[in-house]
Amino acid sequence: MDQSDPVLSHRSRAAVEWPTLSVLIVTYGLWAFGTTTLYTLSPVLAVIVTALAITQYSSLQHEALHGHPFQTPWLNEALVFPALFPTVPYGRFRATHLAHHHDPILTDPYDDPESNYLDPVVWARQPRWMQHVLSANNTLLGRMVIGPLIGTIFWLRSEARLLRHDRAVQRDWLLHLGGLALLVLWLAYAPMGWVGYLIAFYIAAGLLKIRTYLEHRAHEAARARTVVVEDRGPLALLFLNNNLHVVHHMHPQVAWYRLPALYAANRDHYLRRNDGYAYRSYAQIFARHFFRAKDPVPHPLMQADAAYTIRRNVGVVPELSKNGTP
Repeated sequence: MDQSDPVLSHRSRAAVEWPTLSVLIVTYGLWAFGTTTLYTLSPVLAVIVTALAITQYSSLQHEALHGHPFQTPWLNEALVFPALFPTVPYGRFRATHLAHHHDPILTDPYDDPESNYLDPVVWARQPRWMQHVLSANNTLLGRMVIGPLIGTIFWLRSEARLLRHDRAVQRDWLLHLGGLALLVLWLAYAPMGWVGYLIAFYIAAGLLKIRTYLEHRAHEAARARTVVVEDRGPLALLFLNNNLHVVHHMHPQVAWYRLPALYAANRDHYLRRNDGYAYRSYAQIFARHFFRAKDPVPHPLMQADAAYTIRRNVGVVPELSKNGTP
């Protein structure tokens, strides 16, 4: 693959990436319409539209932290400042997600902030009821229905601990309060109100779990841990082509609308790179994993690893779930 391809060159980037900015404008418009006018006409339809807008907004936050649509970081942050996704500060999403982009740690329950695996020793210590809950959460149905609740509870618990002493986390949450203030002010006057909004938010969080459900797998080779879902339908648009996940991990600065062409031009390369970890569509994922887990909860490659044995002995124990982020 030619690394001098203008698609991959920062010098080829426009000052403003209009496709991203246009989607952001439409997303805010749909969100405003769903929480106001549409809610007076059809509350159910309004909640659905608002949920889709929140999901798209989260995908746009992901674009912003990777440097889109502007080349100036504070402009991108300003565009996604309102806390439409109320439980995760943008700064914390950025910090944890960029840490996740260090591919050698992918799926590591200690170091990867977005891992859904547990150390087998930690798993064995859980009460039976918790093991049943986490096993159910490892099916796609469970991830969509109870995953947002599980992720949010453990995410907020972990953040509460960090807030006691971590200045960067304190700063990100203080900034988030400003975004939350805008949301509170809007919903104080919007017909939808908080009840309808929280329902829409939960649906949005469940939709995002479709994308994150199998983005990464346990594999000896770091390069082979990241999936490709060759979907070009509505979910691909909702996730801004992040279903082409191995392409995104290899070229995280490439804008979402350029990923399909990049993948199509180098498909064989990416499938060799990730050792064929691919699905044809999200429909195939639903068919295979809606009721049946893809992976065990305990990390399958950790049991006899001496490095993890040392970390267990010094008391380093990961959270049951660190992933409250989209």
